[in-house]
Amino acid sequence: MNAFAAPTPADNGTPADNDPRRARSRARLLDAAAGLLSSGGVEAVTVDAVTRASKVARATLYRHFASTNQLIAATFERLLPQVDAPAANLPFRERLVELLDRQASLIEETPMHITTLAWLAMGRNQLPEIATDSGAPDGVDTLRSVVRDRYRRTFDAILDTPDARAQLRVQDPDLAICQLLGPIVFARLTGLPRIDRAGCTLLVDAALLPPADSGER
Repeated sequence: MNAFAAPTPADNGTPADNDPRRARSRARLLDAAAGLLSSGGVEAVTVDAVTRASKVARATLYRHFASTNQLIAATFERLLPQVDAPAANLPFRERLVELLDRQASLIEETPMHITTLAWLAMGRNQLPEIATDSGAPDGVDTLRSVVRDRYRRTFDAILDTPDARAQLRVQDPDLAICQLLGPIVFARLTGLPRIDRAGCTLLVDAALLPPADSGER
């Protein structure tokens, strides 16, 4: 994969002003990168390929994105849907069921190769470190953090609550997310039928402590 370093200060992927030309050029770059990522994977998203497909100058690309990973991270943001948080006034169990059902729907609807690329981006050693022109490593932390945020922000908002600490069997948020989402991801990867809302309810109930008067230990 081609890597690059910005010769001038970059805006970290967010336009610094309201210039519509900057917004258009950034949109064209992301459209081109999204097409390349969808058709050829991460390795296809190179500076030459993106500038050629978008017809945007390299210098303009540098002003928007300081590294290859930053560009790919922004592209994942465009391709991966964000799950909306359930209503805060719902009981804890119903909030988890609603969130899990929404996640299952989005995982099912997102193209499989994009979903897989996103999951690989979260793995510790699945993507190579990318060297910049200066020789300094451009770590994949930015990419991982973007992908993680798309999948788990709403989970963290629910799991980091007194209700979660009182009702979940597993107190570690990472393990709790794995327990809840793992079967859904497995079903998607193996071609099993989508886990529906009833299935999501069973997964949530398995993750919760039994009611105090149930007698279960």
